[in-house]
Order: sequence, then C-alpha cells, then structure tokens
Amino acid sequence: MAGGWGPKAQVGGMLLALLGWVSSCVTTFVPLWKNLNLDLNELEVWNMGLWQVCITQEEGVVECQAHGSFLALPPELRISRLLMCLSNGLGLLGCLLAALGLEGWRTCEDKPGRKRRLLLAGGVTLGVAGITTLVPVSWVAYNTVLDFWDETVPDIVPRWEFGEATFLGWFAGAFLAAGGLLLACSTCSTRTATPLAPACHQAPAARALTRGHHLHPKNADLVI
Repeated sequence: MAGGWGPKAQVGGMLLALLGWVSSCVTTFVPLWKNLNLDLNELEVWNMGLWQVCITQEEGVVECQAHGSFLALPPELRISRLLMCLSNGLGLLGCLLAALGLEGWRTCEDKPGRKRRLLLAGGVTLGVAGITTLVPVSWVAYNTVLDFWDETVPDIVPRWEFGEATFLGWFAGAFLAAGGLLLACSTCSTRTATPLAPACHQAPAARALTRGHHLHPKNADLVI
C-alpha cells in the first residue's frame, strides 16, 4: 500500500517548486542584482540587473536604461542571462510533468508506472532548474565580493553591493531543488505492492473431484 507520506510530500514539493519557479522568474527580470550608492549624491541609488540599469532619484523617480550590447556585458552577466532563462523554462516544464504525475490527477490513473515516471522526471527537472538558478546568482555574487574588496581600486570609488534579487535568487534555487527532491523521493512511497493473484479458479470438473464426487473403485465395480 502507498504510505501516507507520499501525498504529503507531493503537495509540499509542488508548493515549493511553484514558489521557487515564480521567485526565479522575478529574479531574472528585476534590475536588483547589484546596488550602488554614490557618496557624492546619497539621494541617487543605482541598481543593475541582467537586462537594464536603473537610477532611483531623490523624489522616487526611477529611470531605467537597457544594456547597450549583449557582447559588451561582462561574462558573468551574459551567461547568467542564458542560465536564468533556461532555469525558468526547466522550472515550468518540471511543474507540468510533476503535476501530471500527482496522485490527485486522473491522468494515467490506470498506468501507475507512467505516473511515477512523470513525477520522477518532474522532480529531476526541477532539481536541474534549481541548480541553473543557484549557479548564476552565486557567480555574480562572487564577482561582486571580489570587486568590493579589490585593493587596486581607490577607496573613493563607489563599490557595487548585493541587491535584493541576489538573495531572492538563492531562495528560488533552494526552493526549486528542495521541491524537486521531495517529488522525486515521493515516487518511492507511491509504489504500490503488486496485488496477490486470487486463488486459482478451478474448473467445475476439478471442483467436483475435490469434493469427493469422483468414483470410488468399489463403485466402479458395481457400475460394471
């Protein structure tokens, strides 16, 4: 019989996966990967993302400008764009596959093996999506730390710091990976035991023999 842990793990895994996927999509497009506060003008804050740079001024006015050229971007930003878009696509695919394999859905109910494979494929895909989210976010954060502590840059030069999207991306990757792991592990508990074959149905003649209706040797002589 399927354990009670399986459905709970599937529900928890799907909730984590959906939350991680939405967070990953937000991380991809918001211009909050890096923050820069200018000492000369504290009322002006610069924010950088994968697609554009925004300046928040004193009165709350935000002006954004897209990056000029894809090839002119630093390597970490170029590759982060590709990996984050890949993560968003894999996250969506993983959620769809896992949804088709959930026990509550009527799809493939007569084929439990196929549902388990769909659920396992969705969990693995979500795990890969989590990794492809964690890698670019961690890479950009690592380079930000290196630039911040670069001793060759004068102290008067403003330094980029972590933006809110960096932390959101870490949470998104962790949620995707955890959700995928739960969904993949739940396939072990949804394996139902193969039902035992019913008692062998005997043919009518065989049942009659077992009930003692066969001819006794003495009765056979009388018949003759």
